[in-house]
Amino acid sequence: MLKDKTIVLGVTGGIAAYKSAYLASALKKQHANVHVVMTEHATEFISPLTFETLTNNRVTVEMFDRHFEYDVKHISLAKAADLMIVAPATANFIAKAANGIADDMLSTVFLAAKCTRLVVPAMNTAMYENPATQDNMAKLAGYGVKIIEPATGLLACGDEGKGKMPEPEELLEHILMECACDKDLEGLKVLVTAGPTQEAIDPVRYITNHSSGKMGYALARAARMRGAEVVLVSGQTALTAPAGVTVINVRSSQEMHDAVMEHAESSDMIFKAAAVADYTPLTVADHKIKKKDGEMVIELKRTADILGDIAKVRRDDQIICGFSMETENLIENSRSKLERKSLDLICANSLRTEGAGFKGDTNIITIITKDSITELGKLSKLETAQRIIDVASQMHMVREERSK
Repeated sequence: MLKDKTIVLGVTGGIAAYKSAYLASALKKQHANVHVVMTEHATEFISPLTFETLTNNRVTVEMFDRHFEYDVKHISLAKAADLMIVAPATANFIAKAANGIADDMLSTVFLAAKCTRLVVPAMNTAMYENPATQDNMAKLAGYGVKIIEPATGLLACGDEGKGKMPEPEELLEHILMECACDKDLEGLKVLVTAGPTQEAIDPVRYITNHSSGKMGYALARAARMRGAEVVLVSGQTALTAPAGVTVINVRSSQEMHDAVMEHAESSDMIFKAAAVADYTPLTVADHKIKKKDGEMVIELKRTADILGDIAKVRRDDQIICGFSMETENLIENSRSKLERKSLDLICANSLRTEGAGFKGDTNIITIITKDSITELGKLSKLETAQRIIDVASQMHMVREERSK
């Protein structure tokens, strides 16, 4: 996903520097060209040779390194970078960067870089919470630098609090969000639903389904990568929210309905990938229902029709995408839903097709519109999400052109 992208990774002198080696490795696996710039203090925590082995590029530490062929190294690196990330970033580095001090190679490259710059603070909690550090981070943010919040937990010094460097996987996600895709959805608001709903029977039991939420989360991630402002309304899942996405966690179909309707009118595209229960118990017991001899009957009532209610308030320029999981008559049933729910497109798949359906990392989707049927074949759910968004984005552009 980072093929032909140049990432400059700055490493400062903190114990979390060892995590940066994992980040460098992860970036290489995404086919990025990774250049590491270290402070002298950073080399006390981890050897430059580690990064050189992982990246196949010479590490830069000294301002005047005679081993390089002559060029103005801090300028050439700054110009080459598609993105620069400093992880970990000490309080000292943040203070220098905020005030334009360039007294070593890393701070000089950072000052010269015009690309997207990410700073990942990692330090003792007291240092992080110090008003001077907070002011310096606010100052950097005001200059357009993106600050990635540190995690909370047990620190190397033995204290517990905010100041841990996030895990490399999380930092990679931030980088992917910034430069993995063209930002063709910038300025648009996208609403996505994902996961199952849980319909309570009593305080212990509920009715649900097998949805993992992976398809909806992939859609939210893909839309955010393409620059959209994304709201994800999620049922209960075990998934990690994509970086930069606003997540609203819900349980019941009614909670999902209310959250969706709050954001529906302001959204430019809506992707309804959640597996919402069609029925919910007529009454919910206040206490756990005890087992008895004989059968038990639970009366059910219809849940709110989310897509139907969206249709009542939709704007003419909105694109609405539904999903259809079928076990038979895939095209016929899905096309009927497309028409009944006033959808622009519907993504249909069969539970009986290997590689499609719940919980897996792949999907086999057929995209149905009023005028076309497109079979995508077996793809990862992220690739599937990108293809779905391609269709929705094209429809949105056509509709915008017509409205001019």
